[in-house]
Amino acid sequence: MFRLMCITAHPDDEAGSFGGSLRTYADRGVETSVVCLTPGQAGSHRAGAANDQELAELRKKEFAASCAILRVAKPVVLDYADGQLYRQELNRVVYELVSQIRKFRPQVILTYGSDGGVTGHPDHSMAGIFATLAFQWAGRSNRYTDQFESGLQPNRGQKLYYSTADFVLPGRQPVTFAPATAAIEIGAVLEAKVAAFKAHITQQPLWSVFEGNVRKRGPQETFHLAAAVKQPPLEMETDLFAGIAED
Repeated sequence: MFRLMCITAHPDDEAGSFGGSLRTYADRGVETSVVCLTPGQAGSHRAGAANDQELAELRKKEFAASCAILRVAKPVVLDYADGQLYRQELNRVVYELVSQIRKFRPQVILTYGSDGGVTGHPDHSMAGIFATLAFQWAGRSNRYTDQFESGLQPNRGQKLYYSTADFVLPGRQPVTFAPATAAIEIGAVLEAKVAAFKAHITQQPLWSVFEGNVRKRGPQETFHLAAAVKQPPLEMETDLFAGIAED
């Protein structure tokens, strides 16, 4: 069976940056998982939440609703501090992500590059750094060996992709992206991607900007192949699982 894992920073990232691909592959029978490092408790759009904990609970529910639209089989929200991922102890976060990878055993992992995506958000950058280390270390028998005592085994993912783009959002600091090496057609699920983002009710002030940008970009999500067990030829991919044999 094919399995696809997406590692993000905040609730709504799964829809905004990866939603089209998540739904596309779920519709093809791929088992999908999203691991979100924070519950988004420091979000600037708070929808009347009285405190960070109340906002976190709202956003967890929104994340679940979004993942249902995207047909994500295993949505996971961890409890690291929103806006503070750069302050987290690296080994602790990577340990937890390695555990998630070894449990789910994905062949393909999606995340952000160090650029932080179209928003350039530092949390996105850190999520990508943590995820990249976890991708590498999850397959090694000499990393976090205590996890094997509970029955987990090393899992070597076959491909790691970073979300990339050819534009930046207006009014943002400059972002330098990695070149696109894969373009996934998402026209058939574009409405599901928009609906998933709008499941994040707390983010309503961003709905119109997001939707306008998505429709302007066209029916594609683009990625940069950052690592692969089998090095493919240097040509644009149209399938993230190209060259991977099903379990």
